[in-house]
Amino acid sequence: MAEQTLSDSDVTAAVDPRHWRVLLRTLRATFTGPDFATGAAFVARIAEVADEANHHPDVLLRWGQVTVTTSSHDVGRLTQRDIDLARAVSAIADELGMEPAVQRSEMLEIAVDALDIPAVRPFWAAVFGYDVSSDGSEVSDPAGVGPTVWFQQMDEPRPQRNRIHFDITVPHDLAQARIRAVIEAGGHLVSDEAAPSFWIVADPEGNEVCICTWQGRSTA
Repeated sequence: MAEQTLSDSDVTAAVDPRHWRVLLRTLRATFTGPDFATGAAFVARIAEVADEANHHPDVLLRWGQVTVTTSSHDVGRLTQRDIDLARAVSAIADELGMEPAVQRSEMLEIAVDALDIPAVRPFWAAVFGYDVSSDGSEVSDPAGVGPTVWFQQMDEPRPQRNRIHFDITVPHDLAQARIRAVIEAGGHLVSDEAAPSFWIVADPEGNEVCICTWQGRSTA
């Protein structure tokens, strides 16, 4: 029997709010520390608990910063395994004095509007060296570093608007601040009809970006 998957809201309520946010069917936290050695020690401790749990997150180490992303890939959603690992990582962070940096936890996607998705998908997989998802809806970096490219079905040509746009998924509690920053930077709000799932904003020349969160989406 497959392990029970959990809703984004249930996962959000179960993990340490200082550290963790749900982003695109994953659970992510970014931590900062005083130096590279502390970050490396943090990563080593995470590796130990991950091996013990047989549940392994993606970990990105940079100078003074560690980003941890976990998901139950076998079921394609978040499960109790992810909550348990997140709690263990939070405990290690506190022990080592790693500080939360929620504002640095976000995930970028590129959305391509296409009339014939099977025709354009191989190009994007080839040009980036990406893998095609099992359902064909997206191509993604096998190294887990670059942004995913997903394909939005068009019914008819729309030459009056950009056909490629970015989706930036941010922590749900930082979305409004991001929108304010966009407007202060010269952008404008195109639509909030789908909020809080996503807001459409545009630069001064009309190029659109979606600011997304898990809220308002079906995550059962």
